[in-house]
Amino acid sequence: MTRWAGPRIRLLAGIAGLMLLLQLANSLSGQALNAWGLLPRHLDGLPGILFAPWLHGSWAHLASNLPGLLVLGWLAMLGGIRAFLLASASIILGSGLLVWLFGRTGMHVGASGWLFGLWALLLVRAWFQRSWLDLLVAALVLFYYGGWVSGLLPQSGVSFEYHIAGALCGGLYAALARPRRTT
Repeated sequence: MTRWAGPRIRLLAGIAGLMLLLQLANSLSGQALNAWGLLPRHLDGLPGILFAPWLHGSWAHLASNLPGLLVLGWLAMLGGIRAFLLASASIILGSGLLVWLFGRTGMHVGASGWLFGLWALLLVRAWFQRSWLDLLVAALVLFYYGGWVSGLLPQSGVSFEYHIAGALCGGLYAALARPRRTT
């Protein structure tokens, strides 16, 4: 069990540690790192596609994203670390690009697009995989995080665009990464 769980725990601890360190540096600098967030339709906002998910507007913002990221990340890793990393890269890049192209004006930061991407990935993967494990994971995700559907609706001060783009990219990744059935 340790050989299976150890690398997953280290990866999630590394992600959490990096986000916590970045938030500490951001807090000490008066949120200066958020200048690296995603600014839609501005060339100088393009690096934000990569950096925005790692930055947060406040400690409360990070605290609202990090637990879900760790739980959904763990569940996504049931399909393997490599699958989690590929899915995460696809979700981060895809949702970032969509927000850069179509998001509301203003700085977008936070891991919620990644979160919604993992959420949709776990739900849609169950549809395509149809294994008992994937169906159980999807049922748990729906039970505990089903209320996140409301996060797809427009809200003031919330980058619901990242939520929608993340969910779209996570679901699309699950569909494209599904095993091909041979006839």
